[in-house]
Amino acid sequence: MNPVKTALIERLAVCSWSLQCASPGELAGKILATGVRRVQLALDPLRESPAIWGRAAAEFQNNGITIVSGMFGCVGEDYSTLETIRRTGGIAPDATWPQNLKNIQATAALAETLGLKLVTFHAGFLPHDQRDSDFHKLAERLGLVADIFAERKIELGLETGQESAGELAAILRAVNRPNLGVNFDPANVLLYGRDDVPGALRLLTPWIRQVHIKDARRTKMPGTWGEEVVVGTGEVDWRAFFAAIKAADYAGHFVIEREAGTSRVADMRAAKAMVEQLA
Repeated sequence: MNPVKTALIERLAVCSWSLQCASPGELAGKILATGVRRVQLALDPLRESPAIWGRAAAEFQNNGITIVSGMFGCVGEDYSTLETIRRTGGIAPDATWPQNLKNIQATAALAETLGLKLVTFHAGFLPHDQRDSDFHKLAERLGLVADIFAERKIELGLETGQESAGELAAILRAVNRPNLGVNFDPANVLLYGRDDVPGALRLLTPWIRQVHIKDARRTKMPGTWGEEVVVGTGEVDWRAFFAAIKAADYAGHFVIEREAGTSRVADMRAAKAMVEQLA
């Protein structure tokens, strides 16, 4: 097999939350059914329900599955509409910040016990105007969260999409933490409708720590979500995407995510097949 193709295939993983499982055993089985043996693991179930999820690492080890990174959510997030997630998302709302900070500290400790080197999350809609007092408040919060993970030698990746690439780059420069980067999700760029994928990828290249493999179509009605679709059937130009990633010398993982539909395993297998074909 072509060594370049082998290298890319060996960097494929799947998102645990996409598989909608109630136990580590069920999750391990579904991961194996996708044909991939690497996972980005949602850490909230382990933190919230250790009696059930505390054996996840052992279950994965027994099945030859590697955890490549972690993910956590924030309190009270509502993704029903663009407006609800703008109000409730990430670490931006003042009302949920104290509980989020407490959860984040516990999550960082958990990630360290699992030996993780990267954890990602949605920071929420961040202020775009540096003259806005909220910009500095959120930059301070982001810096604090990044420092919590840095103390445990863990990198932190922000999800893309809510801000334009230029706005996100400005925030990253203002926060100025070496362990703070982005998890680049081309579908989110389309779902939020803030950017074009190639331009966002080029601008954010210095900060890319991980890539999600997910596809979408832009909305035809401004102010509403676009549509997430099976990888290869949306508007992401995957051939151009992988060419740009290669040119950027990206060396991280490619994690398949599916957040819609009722055939998650089959859809993730289709994404894997598409990646293998283009590789």
